[in-house]
Formats: sequence, structure tokens, C-alpha cells
Amino acid sequence: VAPMMDWTDRHCRVFHRIMTHHTLLYTEMVVADAILHGDRDTLLKYDQFEHPLALQIGGSDPDKLAKAAQIGEEYGYDEINLNVGCPSDRVQSGTFGACLMREPELVGHCVAAMKAKVKIPVTVKCRIGVDDQDPVPALDNLAHEVWSKGCDSLWVHARKAWLEGLSPKENREIPPLDYERVYQLKSENADRFIGINGGIEELEQISDHLNTVDGVMLGRAAYQNPDILRYVDKSVFGSQTEVVTAAQIMKQMCDYSETHMAAGGRLNQITRHMIGLFHGVPGARRFRQILSVESVKKDAGPEVIESAFSAVDHNKAAAA
Repeated sequence: VAPMMDWTDRHCRVFHRIMTHHTLLYTEMVVADAILHGDRDTLLKYDQFEHPLALQIGGSDPDKLAKAAQIGEEYGYDEINLNVGCPSDRVQSGTFGACLMREPELVGHCVAAMKAKVKIPVTVKCRIGVDDQDPVPALDNLAHEVWSKGCDSLWVHARKAWLEGLSPKENREIPPLDYERVYQLKSENADRFIGINGGIEELEQISDHLNTVDGVMLGRAAYQNPDILRYVDKSVFGSQTEVVTAAQIMKQMCDYSETHMAAGGRLNQITRHMIGLFHGVPGARRFRQILSVESVKKDAGPEVIESAFSAVDHNKAAAA
């Protein structure tokens, strides 16, 4: 599941992990400077239940990234991922994210610096290019530079990023998808792990992509329609474990919420990530309404989750 700002926080990841045991989960992007100088527990602490778990870092200073990666390894993350794809204004002002597509040698230096400090995999998530770049040399140059410095996996969002004229939201939707460009990179680098990201919404699409590339990363589809995560262990990983039921999700999320609230947290910090569950199932609208309205109340507790789940036709949900 892709790193998504304001979405894939630790509560979201626990929710996702309940539905899939094998999927690699990613944190939101955390800026290297914040890791070095901020409240590390707030930024990096997570539930051990979330593994396998990757930490995505943003930055362009090799020394800072290396130190941040080392701290991430000390916190027990399974992978460090460098963001070379985010097009937000905040990222551009810091000269990292998608801007780094223009500086493949610098990205290579960043990867080398991190690899020298950690034993866990160091990976990169990028675009196929930015602005007027030709995506053939742009992606090739970036890929070969990071591979030459030891990058373990390359995840490619199969769109360009337009740093001028498009918002981050528009950059996820307007630039056309070019899966063939990623396929071409894989065909020319059979021994490299290449994953694909962008516009993938169905289990069938995942299977189709895996005929060509090594991994598939879901972004908004996993967040906005998380039901799909209930089926990936069996469909993608060949697990013989039964698909998690609504009752099991409810029980575990109630237990998790109770623990979180006992530590001073609020229910809506958790339930906001559950809104998309049961998409298209009878009762889903009422489910969303209960979670949205009731969970923000001062005395809201796990019973709100129970009430929301009771509004859904679970026979239809199980058949979906």
C-alpha cells in the first residue's frame, strides 16, 4: 500500500494489516530533517502488528538521509524508501520529491549514503519523469543511477509529475498513465525488482501487471475502497487463510480503539480511515454516516464502531 500523506498513518496501517497479513505497508513520507530534529516517537513509533512495514523518507541531503535511515532501522522498520515522486509545493520548496527526477546523480548519492549506514533494503519510489522530460531517458537515467549505488527495489508511479500548473491532486489524475514505459524498463532489466503504481483498482489488474513486473502498489484504491485488501492475501500471495470477516474486523478495531483511547487518543483518529469499507454494500451509507458523525463526539467509544457495523448487510458484504 503506497505512502500517502495524511492517510497512511499508524492507525490506518493497523486497519489495513487486519485485512492483509502479507502486503507491505508504507508510512506517510517523513522528512529527514524532522526525523533528525523532531519528536521521533511521534513521527516513527508504530504497532509491531504493522510489519512488514517500510519507512518513506523525503530529502535530498545524502548525509541527513543516511542518519535518518539509520534511525529508521533502529526503530525496526523493514525497509527505507526514498521519495522521488511527490509533486507538492512543500516538497518542491525543499528540493526533493519529484524534483529529484532532474538530478539522478544526486539521487544515486543519496541511495549510496543510506546503503552505507543500514542493513535493511533501501528502495526508491519515483515517477516516469517531470514536466517536459522525455520519459525514456528520464526514467532510464534515474533507474540506472540508483541501481549502480545498490538500490534494492524501484517503485514507479507510471505518470509524469507536472511541477508547474497542476496541484498534487491533479498530478494523481490528469497526467496519462503509461504502464508500457514501466514494462519497457522491466524488459530491459530482468534481474531488477521493479514495482508499478498508479490507477490500479481491481484484483484483476494486479494479476495482469504481475505478469510483467515484480510488484504492484495500490494507492487511493486501497484507502478509498479498503475491501480489496481483504482478498489480496489469497488472490496475490496464494494464502490458504480464510478472508477476514466483518465481525473479525469490528472486534479487532474495537479492541485497538479501546487501547488507543486509554492512552489519551480520540476515536475519530482511527475511524476516519474506515469510511470506505463496504463500498457499494447495502447499509454502507449509514455505516459512513455513523462513523463520521458519532466518532467526533466527546464521549465516543468503540460502541460507535459496533453501531456502524450493525448498519451493514453483512451477507451482501461477504458475497461482494
